[in-house]
Formats: sequence, structure tokens, C-alpha cells
Amino acid sequence: MATRTKKTATAGELEVEETAAPKKAAKKPAARKKTAAKKKTAAKKKTAAKKVSARRKGADGELPTVEADAEDGEATESPKRGKGPHYLVVVESPAKAKTIKKYLGSGYTVKASVGHILDLPKSKMGVDIEHDFEPQYEVIKGKEKVLNELKKAAQGVDKVFLATDPDREGEAIAWHIHKQLGHNDAYRVMFNEITKSAIQEAIAHPRQLSQENYDSQQTRRILDRLVGYQISPLLWKKVRRGLSAGRVQSVAVRLICEREDAIKAFVPQEYWTLDALVQGPSGPPTFKAKLSRVDGKKVELKDKATTDALVADVQNATFVVSKVDKRERRRNAPAPFITSKLQQEAANRLHFTAKKTMALAQRLYEGVMLGEEGQTALITYMRTDSTRLSDQAVAGVRDFIGATWGKDYLPEAPVVYRTKKGAQDAHEAIRPTSLEYPPSKVKAQFDAMNDDMAADMFRLYELIWNRFVACQMMPAVYDQTSADITAGRATFRASGSTLKFPGYLAVYGASLTPEEEAAQEKARAAGEDSDDDGVGELPVLDEGLTLNLQKLLNEQHFTQPPPRFSEATLVKELEEQGIGRPSTYAAILSTIQDKKYVEKIEGRFRPTDLGVICNELLVKHFPHELDVAFTASMEEKLDQISEGGANWKAVLQDFYAPFKETLEKAEAEMRDVKREEIKTDVACEKCGNVMVIKWGKMGHFLACSNYPECKNTKDFKRDAEGKIVIIEEETTDEKCENCGKNMVVKRGRFGKFLACSGYPECKTSKPISIGVNCPDCKQGYLTERRSRFGKIFFGCNRYPDCKFAAWDRPLPEACPSCQAPYLVQKYSKRDGPFIACPNKECDYRRQIVEPEAAAAAAATAAAATPAPAGPDASSAA
Repeated sequence: MATRTKKTATAGELEVEETAAPKKAAKKPAARKKTAAKKKTAAKKKTAAKKVSARRKGADGELPTVEADAEDGEATESPKRGKGPHYLVVVESPAKAKTIKKYLGSGYTVKASVGHILDLPKSKMGVDIEHDFEPQYEVIKGKEKVLNELKKAAQGVDKVFLATDPDREGEAIAWHIHKQLGHNDAYRVMFNEITKSAIQEAIAHPRQLSQENYDSQQTRRILDRLVGYQISPLLWKKVRRGLSAGRVQSVAVRLICEREDAIKAFVPQEYWTLDALVQGPSGPPTFKAKLSRVDGKKVELKDKATTDALVADVQNATFVVSKVDKRERRRNAPAPFITSKLQQEAANRLHFTAKKTMALAQRLYEGVMLGEEGQTALITYMRTDSTRLSDQAVAGVRDFIGATWGKDYLPEAPVVYRTKKGAQDAHEAIRPTSLEYPPSKVKAQFDAMNDDMAADMFRLYELIWNRFVACQMMPAVYDQTSADITAGRATFRASGSTLKFPGYLAVYGASLTPEEEAAQEKARAAGEDSDDDGVGELPVLDEGLTLNLQKLLNEQHFTQPPPRFSEATLVKELEEQGIGRPSTYAAILSTIQDKKYVEKIEGRFRPTDLGVICNELLVKHFPHELDVAFTASMEEKLDQISEGGANWKAVLQDFYAPFKETLEKAEAEMRDVKREEIKTDVACEKCGNVMVIKWGKMGHFLACSNYPECKNTKDFKRDAEGKIVIIEEETTDEKCENCGKNMVVKRGRFGKFLACSGYPECKTSKPISIGVNCPDCKQGYLTERRSRFGKIFFGCNRYPDCKFAAWDRPLPEACPSCQAPYLVQKYSKRDGPFIACPNKECDYRRQIVEPEAAAAAAATAAAATPAPAGPDASSAA
């Protein structure tokens, strides 16, 4: 008997119809065969039912999810389904799909697109400029299988729910999936948290896809292509192959370069401070008072003569308390996290990079395994610029605060934070999805995870949890005392404060937030007195009380240049300038480092020679496109497109017309760094010709102008007056094993190495030993190397025969505790430089006190990342 399937017009159920087969005379053997076949079929159905039943059992009584896949060999047919409507839910990541499955009932299939399925081609611009900037999307290489699975899963379903991330990029992914599936009933569902209530609410109230949000994201993508794919080839031609320019990343490099220029141009100014150590008539405690005014006016002590004259005036003066001010000072809780503030605080408190913070937050958002709880999402969507919180979340945390700390810690009304001007406010602030998972409850599950990132995930989750709870608590209250002390012409001020009521500090700790640190720095730079500087309690002081002067402290200082950007301060600057969006900060910071435009030394960004040259060229020839204000205004136009207030094609046309003219002019006028030779007054010691400055893979270097007859090259630097100083090759006593000449230290792409001084006749080279024998193979020695990402690590010179690798610098010293063959040099911001045993079972550790060693440890730590699985670098030679 033949069967076929038919979809009903109403519910989409699959019915089985029978088509008549020609009747034949029944025979007993055939009947026996038929009976056996029926039994076999029944057994198969019973087994299949058990499998479906097992699949439908959700954890802890959760609504089940049916995963309906096409049978083998039937890729072109619809999946066979049971009765009832069937729906397909498409998300971006498999982890998110796994979490969502717990919350949907039978008839739902959850599939992951694994990010974008379509993109502009890599080999060409992919934008038809002549036809209204029409993008030419294509299936991303390697995504064909995923797309086919999605198409197969969409066959025969009643509806398709596109549940990609709730931002513009997620909207673009949803549009591309919709176009590829071609399903008539496709809807967009959005949720800020992956919880049962949020998922079911989103599915119950789907919406149509947003053309405006898609157009906005598409415009950003096309803008980046127009800039990157037309300026980058120019840099390839003029500077070096492989370089890239970006509409936003180049502006970030410009900020770092301009800060470096400001540091170099900074001229320190001398100034002096004058403090008085005084105590009451009854004796200790002694406390410090800072000079505040002279003759009733603020004074600047600019030199030693002025300071000494003032010291002479007040040395024998009577110190009398002229005014005492006692008051309460309140310190309000910070707002809940938005993306930029999370990245800044994670950098300051946890020492995470922005990239690491977002990677960890992504996993917390998509869900982690929590024992019997299964895959559980712990935080809301982590790309947001809104401080808004849902009424339900606020009510829940207020109940939690009252039950945990009592009513004294709970404000009368919920605390509402203003979202900054220009924020999209599309999502809530970053917060825990449920108060049922406090850090103390889930720590054991994180500890039990077989995951190298589990500990850091927990630390980030704890930070987010504490910030959310703290934002709805009472302010911290300090008893603040300030006293003016008159001594002749001078007035000194003493300040002290004691914590009266901890308020939110009971949860979040007393460390200053980036905003509070910035406010204090701004006040100090303006020369304003800040009572916040006073820590500790002053003795009882009354007006008219005479104090005893113990000592006058006059100290010389010099003004400091503006600090280089750290990850936290660069994100803060980008945010304040309106450059980029929450989803782009981490990518910007990673890109400018990966492209070698900047490097991070001791946690601070410095431009490389490559970054300086590219920035000079781009700023000179593309002043409008790389202007900070212009980049910020373009972000505003993208917002207008998403709100329906601007046409995306018109925005692109307005941008491209002047950009095209600028591009043509730059191609003709931009200096050719790759081929230019700058003459110097340095003579070649080999042939006597003039040396010229050239540009190569390692930056600027000196080369003989008589090349190729003379191939002499030298590294150089410039002194304080800008004059060229040749860096002589570092010679060694080691002899070349091939020709017997001395080996010299050379610098290559992956760091320093030993090379024969007879080059180019003899091309022998080898890595430089750090004085430690390889602990694994016992045959080779350890050498400093660089990974393909530019990170310093230490590996065996016999690689790849021996794959020993370590990020911490090994030292040629046996452990005095466990006799391990070597120790390692480490650095942490909390403890500074120290030396420890690499044996995890040994707790030997000592601090480094030598300045040189401390500096070396800090430099090593700045370049380090988590321990590698094995060397991924080329040979140092």
C-alpha cells in the first residue's frame, strides 16, 4: 500500500492518505508475511514513540521541545511530524539554542545560524556604486551546510520565528535568513534575557521585521566597505601590503597618536606644595593640613624661592583653628551596567581586556551548565547603552535587599537612572536574569566546570550581580570634617572622613568607579580642593583652638603629561566622543592591536611606527572622513535611519560624492613611504656612500644608498634633539658553527635572534638562550619568542621536536622549596612583580625588589596571555 503526505489548510497537520492498490487473492503464506510485517512495524513505532517521549521530557517539568529533522535520504522532503502546529525558531548560537529549548513546548524546533549566513564578498568590494549602492551578498564560505539545514527545517512548518540578537546586527541576520528561507509566515521575536517568561512572551507577541533597523545596519556595513576597500589598497601601495583602514578604527588610532603627540610636546612645569604636620595641645594624634590660601586668595607656589619665603613667614606663626565644618557626605550608588561601563569596570577591577569581557558576557547571556538546572542564562543582553531596568526586576531586587540587609538599606522609592542623550535605549541595562542565582549559590557549579574560563566567568557574573543589587540600595554616608587653620598670612585646610553608614558599599565595595576617579582627577587638575581626599578621622577640633606645629613639609613637583590610554579610558573616550556603538568597542580595540598600529605596554596604548605613519597619511589626505566629529555625526545619521528619519541611500550618496574626490586626490598626492629614501649625513662604514632612511617590515632603518652593490643596513634611533644615533649590533663571544666568525644579535619579525656576523656570505642563525635548559626534553634550551599575534612567550629551541612553551619568563634558579629546575617571573597589578615556582603543588613565592627586574617583569606581563596549548609561532630566527 503506498502512502503520501498532505498538509491541511488550517493547522498544518500532516495526514496520511492511502491510495488503493490492485486487489489480489489472499494466500496463507502471504498472510503470515503480512502479520510478521505488522509486528515489525508495530515494534518500530513503539521504539520511535519511546525516543520521542524521551526527547519530550523537559528538565524539572519544563515545556518540552521537539527536534524534527528530515530522515536520511529524504533531504528534499518535509520532515515527518506528528499532529499539531509546528514552528521553527532560529537563533544565532548553538549555546543559546540549547538554553531556549528548555522553555518551548512540543512542536518547536530550535536551530542556530551560527552568526551571519550572508555577507559581502571578501575578494571584492561587493557594492554596486553605480546602482544606488546595491550590496551583493553571498553565502559565507563554510555556511552552506548550516543554510541547507535551516531550509530543510523550515519545510512544512507553520511559522518561522527569527530570534537573533536584539540589535541592528541581529536584525540584519534575521533579514538574510528570512530571504534565504523564503517562508511566507516569518516573524521577528526579541528578548533581552533568555528566561522562560521572556522567551514565551516574545513568541506570543512576535512582530514584523524592521526595514529601518536593517537599512541602518546595512548602511554601516556598506560605509565600512566604501572606506576600507578603497583606502586600504592605497596603504598597500604606499606603505605596506596587508594594511587596512577602517572608518572607526582609524579614528581610534588617531586618538592614541594625538595623545602621544601631546605627551611628547608636553613641557613640565615646576610647582611646590606646602603641608603642615600639627597636633592638638594635648598631644597626638598628629594630622596633616594642606596649604589652601595666602592672604585670603588661592596661591600657586611655582618655585623654591617663593616657597621658602612663605615657610619663613609661617614657621614661627601661631596655628589656630579658625573654622570647623562638620557635615554628612553622601556617596550615591553607580547606575547599573551599560556595555561601556562594564568594559571599563572589568578592566579596572578584574584586569580583563574589553574583548575578554565581551566573550565572557556572551557566554553568561547564552547560558552555562548549572548542575541539575541544566543550561541556564545568567545575565541579560550585554550590548546596550541604556540604564533602564524593568519594573519586575526592580521589584525583585528591592525584595532581595530588604530580606538580606534590612529596610535601612532600601530607599523609599526605586532608584531611576537617566539614560545619556543619544542612547538607543532599545534594551535594559545589563543585569542578572534572576535573583534565584546569587554568586554564593552558583559558585560551586562554576568551580566544578571543566572549563578554563569558568573562574573568570564567575568573577564577571559576580561583578554584574553586585552592581545591579547596589544600584537600588541606599547611598553610603560619611561623617565629613573640614577645618581651616590660620597661620599668619597662610590658611591650611585639614579634612577627614569616617564611614557612618555603608549603604551600597556593603555590596559593591569602596573602590572608586571610573566616573568618580575622573571627577577627582578633573578637580585636582583645576587646582580645586577636594574633601574626598581626606581619609581617616580628625581629632576633636573647636574654633579658636591653638595647635602645635610639628613640621612643615615643602616639596617640589612637576606637572605630568596627559596619561596614555588604557583599555578602560579609551573605551570611555570613544563613548564620550560618540565613536562606535556598544557592540563595536571591543572589536575596535582588538583590531588596532592585531594590525600592529598600536601596542599595549604596561597596560597603556602607544602607537607603533606603522601606526604613526598610517595616521599621518590618512589624517593629511582624509581630514574629513577621519575627523572625530564627523565620525560621531555619521553614527547619529545611522540612528536616524533606524528611526525612519533618513533614507539610507541618500546618506550614502551624501558621503560618497565628496569621498570619491578626496580618494582620487590622495592617490595622486600621497607620499610613497614604501619607495622613498631620505638622505642623511651618516656615511656607510663599508663603502663610504651616504646612508638613507628607508621603510621596511620592521619600521624605519638605515640603508646604504649604493644598494644593491652594498647591502649594509643599520638600526637607528633619534636623540632628544632629533639627531640620528646608530644602534650598534650587539656582539657575542659565541662563534658561528659553520664559519667560525662571531655571532651578533639581530632583530627579526619574531624578536631577537643570533646571526653570523659574516652575513650575507654566511646565513647561519639560531635563537638566543635565556640561560634555562628545557625542562621537558632536557636537550635544548629555552628562548624568548613571539607568537603570530605578537605575544612574547618562551619555548624550546628544538621546536617542533620539543613543544615546551610558557608565558612567564623562566629563571635559571632551582626552587629552594621543591627543587624544581627553574623559577618563573610573574607580575600582577595587585601584588606587583614576584618570583614563583612553576610547580602548582609548590607555594614558593617571593617579591622582586630590584627596579630593573621589576620593570622587566611588568613588561613581560603586559605582553602575556593565558597559557598556550603549544607554540603557534614561527621560529624566532
